Amino acid sequence: MTTETSSTFSASTTTLPNQTVAQLLLEYLKLEGVDKIFGIPGGAVIFIIDQLRRQTQNFDFIVCRHETGAAYMADGYYRVTGKLGVVLTTAGPSAINAVTGSMNAQAGNSSVLTITGEVPEKFFGEAYLQEGVDARLDVNAIYRNSVKYSTLIPSPVAFKVLIEQALRDARSIPAQAAHISIPNDVAGTCVAPSGSSITFPASPASYRASPSATDLSRIDRAFVDLANARKPLIFLGNGARHALRDGDRLRRFTEFVHNLAIPVMTTPDGKGIFGETQPMSLRNYGMTACAWPQMYMGKTGTADHFDALLVVGSSLGELATSPAATKHYDPVLVPSGPFAQIDADQSVIGRAFPVTNGIVGEVAASLDALLNIAGDFQPSPEQADAINTRRALISQIKQTSAFEYPDARAGNAVPLHPAAAMRVINQQLDGAHVFIDAGNCVGWSLNNLVIDPPNQFHIALGMGPMGFGVGAVVGGKIGAPDADCIAIVGDGAFMMHGAEISTAAQNKVGAIWVVLSDNDLSMVSQGMAELFPPASDWTDFYKLGAPDLVKFSQGLGADAVAITQGPDQMAAELQTARTRARQDRKPQVLVLDIDTRPMPKYGWPDLKAPVCS
Repeated sequence: MTTETSSTFSASTTTLPNQTVAQLLLEYLKLEGVDKIFGIPGGAVIFIIDQLRRQTQNFDFIVCRHETGAAYMADGYYRVTGKLGVVLTTAGPSAINAVTGSMNAQAGNSSVLTITGEVPEKFFGEAYLQEGVDARLDVNAIYRNSVKYSTLIPSPVAFKVLIEQALRDARSIPAQAAHISIPNDVAGTCVAPSGSSITFPASPASYRASPSATDLSRIDRAFVDLANARKPLIFLGNGARHALRDGDRLRRFTEFVHNLAIPVMTTPDGKGIFGETQPMSLRNYGMTACAWPQMYMGKTGTADHFDALLVVGSSLGELATSPAATKHYDPVLVPSGPFAQIDADQSVIGRAFPVTNGIVGEVAASLDALLNIAGDFQPSPEQADAINTRRALISQIKQTSAFEYPDARAGNAVPLHPAAAMRVINQQLDGAHVFIDAGNCVGWSLNNLVIDPPNQFHIALGMGPMGFGVGAVVGGKIGAPDADCIAIVGDGAFMMHGAEISTAAQNKVGAIWVVLSDNDLSMVSQGMAELFPPASDWTDFYKLGAPDLVKFSQGLGADAVAITQGPDQMAAELQTARTRARQDRKPQVLVLDIDTRPMPKYGWPDLKAPVCS
């Protein structure tokens, strides 16, 4: 027994020479397969950045223009590659600047580790410049309220335990964001006494494990409920993305829903996980939804209402379940029969909607179990009749246009209708990663883009920060240098983080930005015009100063062009931009002069300004 335990222990560890905390930090990152780090250097991380300079053969430290942009890039890098995204910043305001991107990664279940410097531990409480511990600014407290895990490394002795915990949480399922703060003198101190060696993990499996199991009995029950239902429905969320990136699993899932004629819809965050041109796809539900899911589900309390729902990898948040601003957490989503929800995080099951079958399980394992059960299924005559009826119904539903503005989307009007711009982009997607920013570009892209794998759609609606797509597309392109990476952004968000074009140019990153330019914060102005008419009161109220975004982009190192002549010009220039991005490895910007009158159909409520007497 003793010999076996010792052998097992030794096989899971190795020995390293004594090192500083900064050196050992990079050893852990190498162990996790990290070779890209996004951030901004500074005085509180001098020992870490010195090691990065010494290890340029192992790490590419991408110096960004803003810490928030760095965190967005790390998020985008993770979304494209599945590898840990890493952010490195210095202390004080630099650390806090990275909070927004780190918090957004947490909300989107992206595996991101943010490393911030801190002033020397021996000077805590003495008003040292940019101190974030014993001062008004408590960096660790801010991160502890923003991400899954945050800690301050108090000493070299504690480093191994605490960095491993941060990595366990960041690389968990579902993925999380984590943060560590390292005082400068701790980073430069050796981990072990002089002359000693360090026991180090042989692989990440030595300190972390991912769930790979599910509740088989409850999965079996979910399958039986789907098979016996008259109108079953499957609802995929972003939590199913990585499971269905596996080509064989996606093929089997597609065969399963096709054979049983079970339609599939997705959340906005999950758009395109299941190919949207598939016969059983109802495309995306929730915010600016496709028309098809509502048509299939029918009205609550009627014989036509659907009678079984399986939710996979969605917490069923507001934007996923609200097809209009007047229908938050729409109760139509509750079927007249069984309601199953699969998630690795038990805390989200039944949180927003009542379920009859909550299944705590890893999504890939759960889908595999479901598909294995389905492989032996032979429908009864009654079930076969229901399958044929559903197939005919879905075919009939798809005779209705999926789009809010079908004529405008297909048209060639000048100025460019945003729906037509989405069509132009759609026609050129070929294994691309599309990043969506906040604002009206959300509504236009959700309703008008049609996403089929291997194309991937990336949006951040857990928090919805402006500027996410502007930065994330750079990290995405770094992670997938041979794929088109296109960001669809508004001009307001573009000006927030457009300086990251310079980061792309410096690092020869051929990302592409498509900017919907209307010199306005249009989602706000159009929304306020609907909520508090007359619309004329909001004209020019949020104008942006009419900046020349082409010159702005060119000044930062991009090829940039204004699209003023409609869809044909846009199609030609987008093709040119894609070619230049690949061949010249240079950032590309298309500034679209769009029609400012239409807006996505958010379904704003009819409000009246409150009057207090």
